[in-house]
Amino acid sequence: MAPSSVVVTIEKASNISLIEINDSKSSVFQEKQKAASTRQVTWFFLLRVQRLFSCISWLATSFKAVFSLIRKRVALSDDVGEEDPKYRGRLYSFIRVFLAISVVALVIEVTAYFQRWDLNLNLIHPLEVQSLVHLSYMAWISFRVDYVAPAIMMLSKFCIVLFMIQSVDRLALGIGCFLIKFKKLKPEIKGEAYDVEDCSSFPMVLVQIPMCNEKEVFATSISAACQLDWPKDRFLIQVLDDSDDSLLQLLIKNEVSSWKEKGINIIYRHRFIRTGYKAGNLKSAMSCDYVKDYEFVAIFDADFQPNPDYLKLTIPHFKGNPDIGLVQARWSFVNKEENLLTRLQNINLCFHFEVEQQVNGYFLNFFGFNGTAGVWRIKALEESGGWLERTTVEDMDIAVRAHLNGWKFVYLNDVRVLCELPESYEAYKKQQHRWHSGPMQLFRVCLPAVLSSKISKWKKANLILLFFLLRKLILPFYSFTLFCIILPLTMFIPEAELPVWVICYVPITMSILNILPSPKSFPFLMPYLLFENTMSVTKFNAMISGLFQLGSSYEWVVTKKTGRSSESDLFALGERESKTLSEEKIQRRLSESGLEMLGKLKEQEAPVVKKKNRLYRKELALAFLLLTAATRSLLSAHGIHFYYLLFQGLSFLVVGLDLIGEQVS
Repeated sequence: MAPSSVVVTIEKASNISLIEINDSKSSVFQEKQKAASTRQVTWFFLLRVQRLFSCISWLATSFKAVFSLIRKRVALSDDVGEEDPKYRGRLYSFIRVFLAISVVALVIEVTAYFQRWDLNLNLIHPLEVQSLVHLSYMAWISFRVDYVAPAIMMLSKFCIVLFMIQSVDRLALGIGCFLIKFKKLKPEIKGEAYDVEDCSSFPMVLVQIPMCNEKEVFATSISAACQLDWPKDRFLIQVLDDSDDSLLQLLIKNEVSSWKEKGINIIYRHRFIRTGYKAGNLKSAMSCDYVKDYEFVAIFDADFQPNPDYLKLTIPHFKGNPDIGLVQARWSFVNKEENLLTRLQNINLCFHFEVEQQVNGYFLNFFGFNGTAGVWRIKALEESGGWLERTTVEDMDIAVRAHLNGWKFVYLNDVRVLCELPESYEAYKKQQHRWHSGPMQLFRVCLPAVLSSKISKWKKANLILLFFLLRKLILPFYSFTLFCIILPLTMFIPEAELPVWVICYVPITMSILNILPSPKSFPFLMPYLLFENTMSVTKFNAMISGLFQLGSSYEWVVTKKTGRSSESDLFALGERESKTLSEEKIQRRLSESGLEMLGKLKEQEAPVVKKKNRLYRKELALAFLLLTAATRSLLSAHGIHFYYLLFQGLSFLVVGLDLIGEQVS
């Protein structure tokens, strides 16, 4: 077909005709084509310019909003809103010094870049030295190559080895979970079920609800425990109140009294000497004389809501298995979609229960007791020494001692108990500090007992190497050291640069593995990866404080609860309340004790304290450190390294400004 040909297609019912006009000398079609082509190009560029201006406008608006939010957050911060200095300590001082050195190094590197000095290994000939500063820079490069880089490379290789060992451990757990799912492996119940018509066939069960100043959730937890489907004369509920608020004590007593009037076997206990935190509370409750009449004890924290069939699903696993000391149920979260922080927590805890607890429970018959939503054989508790107050992880402590005494554990992934996740970063950070400092306290005090115990050598190895060292010590050590210290350091020492697979491919693969138990969370894969690295500074600090017995490792802070319930729970609660609104209850509420409580409520009505989001200086310092290293990586055109440092620095900045989790207007 000729270059100037015109094709006209005519559609008919019968056929299609093609008309071709060839006229190489005619300029009519060429002029029209050129005009159309010019207009198209003009419109194309106009559209591109319009999109560019729209993008610039959006970025300017976004930066303005973020900058305004940062200014407001900083302006509102004061001594009350700041992070407690005891949580910063020496690590914060180290990060500040490292940040100052990085800023100075960045200024030098930028100067060298614009002066066209060599930033890497190719040293300039002495005759080409331009100034004294240039000579000093050459000396620094020589010293860096000969002494600094080898040391950094040795440390990075050590951390990479730990990283790969931990990744293999995660992969092995994932394979174990796959086998359990594929083969449909579950703990089996031996023997026949309990005779419903013969209540005496049901074992005696003690239900404990330890609480401390938990006014938002105490009524919900007591209500759920009182509705457990078990013969009323075969179980007793202990409400173990450690609250220091006299008004709250009266409210809890009133709630207990209301259920006692309905025929529930429930008692209220309050300690006058409140030592030992939760361990001391449980130890005091187990010292009661009537405890000897009970065979099992179920423990629920104040924000946990067991289903009515909980005891019927857990207690039968003890029948015919005299060596089983603990049956643990899985946690389910009522507020897992409340905000980004709760979604990221849900990913972590889903992997913990679905993979770690289930695999260790089925193949090893041992795992760390989660402190709640579990049933203990009282004999196992007594033979293992009972509750001890020597650490802030009394649940892990009793589990390790029971394991050393030969008791086996059962984990039920299908039995779930509703609870709440911390919705603010402040509450979550304090919780993680306790969860990661406590195991190191326990490791120090129980190591001699583990070495001298009569359990097999491979169980000792599993307990020391995997349970404590790999998952409680090595994990926070390498994640903080490798990704928050060594990686930004290598931007200023390019001879020790980390390979791409260490900072990209392997972490993403492990994050995908962690997120598999909660597939609906896949859109949050990258925020999860960044947030986990951000939390490494808190976990590392907690691990160090627990290992070396620093002051903050022995503090117990009750996690703030909101008292949320699922829609089904609210509906069921409404039905129950409508059935119990009787004349007797109305009279009880108008009784003398009720009026007295109302009067105290009015008298003790406290002024409203305005809540504030806090500033976290350690996270902010690391944010600026990583962003400084990202700026340095631009000079060397590091692709993956730059983007990782940039987004990780922004992640630290978001967390440091407390922009994740619950926001207070």
